Amino acid sequence: MKALTDQLAQYAAYHREARNIVTHMIGIPLIVVAVATLLSRPALGIGSLVLSPAVLAGLIAAIFYLRLDARFGMAMALLLALSIWAGQVLAAQSTALWLASGLGMFTVGWVSQFVGHYFEGRKPAFMDDLMGLAIGPLFIVAELGFLLGLRHDVRRAMQESPEL
Repeated sequence: MKALTDQLAQYAAYHREARNIVTHMIGIPLIVVAVATLLSRPALGIGSLVLSPAVLAGLIAAIFYLRLDARFGMAMALLLALSIWAGQVLAAQSTALWLASGLGMFTVGWVSQFVGHYFEGRKPAFMDDLMGLAIGPLFIVAELGFLLGLRHDVRRAMQESPEL
């Protein structure tokens, strides 16, 4: 498995234009919540615990992020848990509302991604490496962390990467 900075630098090489990054800050969270919503059915209740494909996918993703980096992994695990919770709330609604909200967020999220890549003038990272689908949400969390003045070491290592 590639190191955190290698993963982020490879993804960042496809995301240098500010408008592209902004569209991703909108689109990627929409896509994550949409996937959590669509995967929240079927659900199996065991006591107060609700198990669904969304929970399984979220656990696998959280383990992946935690193995890459403990601090970013904790942030991602929290955000995934919130996304799954929102997805479960929407999945508990009528089938029409569940599908409309899940598919609507998914569509708007992906449209925003492609608008961003129009500005970038470059295809999305996942078209060259499917791992970009998993790194996208982490990239957004990292970029927000950098904006807040956090993780200077990671940002510096990314900027020094031969990928950029």
